[in-house]
Amino acid sequence: MADEARPRTLQVRIFLLGERLDTRALERKDSLSASPLTLRLPDDGVAVLFRYGIAALVNVSATEEASFLERIAPCVIEPLPVRETDETQVKIAPSAEEPIDLAGTIFLHDASIARLQLVADVLAKSLVLAHYEASVAGIFDRIEPLTTSLRLTGSSTASGRELLRQIGDVLATQHKMVGRVETGEKPELLWEHPELERLYMRLAEEYELRDRDRALDRKFDVISRTAETLLSILQNRSSLRVEWYILALIVAELILSVAALWR
Repeated sequence: MADEARPRTLQVRIFLLGERLDTRALERKDSLSASPLTLRLPDDGVAVLFRYGIAALVNVSATEEASFLERIAPCVIEPLPVRETDETQVKIAPSAEEPIDLAGTIFLHDASIARLQLVADVLAKSLVLAHYEASVAGIFDRIEPLTTSLRLTGSSTASGRELLRQIGDVLATQHKMVGRVETGEKPELLWEHPELERLYMRLAEEYELRDRDRALDRKFDVISRTAETLLSILQNRSSLRVEWYILALIVAELILSVAALWR
């Protein structure tokens, strides 16, 4: 970016647009990078796009931001009803030691594309983790009444279909985290720029990416085991009910047979 030596502040806004983003359809000949897809925007702005539905816009005006998001909207797969956003400031200061201050401002030595991509990667993963954390909290809210009913009455009012839906939600979210976002993995960018690993570790620690990823894994495990336990209880009761039906049919047949012999 132009005039990189002069200290200045860049606004970074992150948007979770949908389940996926077709970045191949957005590639251009003048793309700054293909992985992650990085595009130059007017007025020295930069867009970093991730396949798991994230667009990170750096130094982009509100007008250009709205225009760009509208242009890429057809490439968003399963868009969210309401976009989720996050933002922070990046201050370019050549003498900085690349820390993060109490206000959350990130300090960088320069505004190189690689550094901006790294910042975008960490912020994108943080926003996705926040999205999944909210989803898991919602699943916990739906599961809690079922476990409370089981504890107080010894029975559950949940249906098998409802429990299977909860298990399906957990498995789908885990698949997205591990297969698409890779929240617990370092970005491929570090293979080409190993000198930025220290910066990545500082940012990842600041946004607690690894701790939040592990906490979600534990919550997923609790939800899965709870739903599977309730489903097992439901299936056992259904099996017992079927056995009683069979026994009743046998008794009814015996009664009819005895009545026929009596006649």
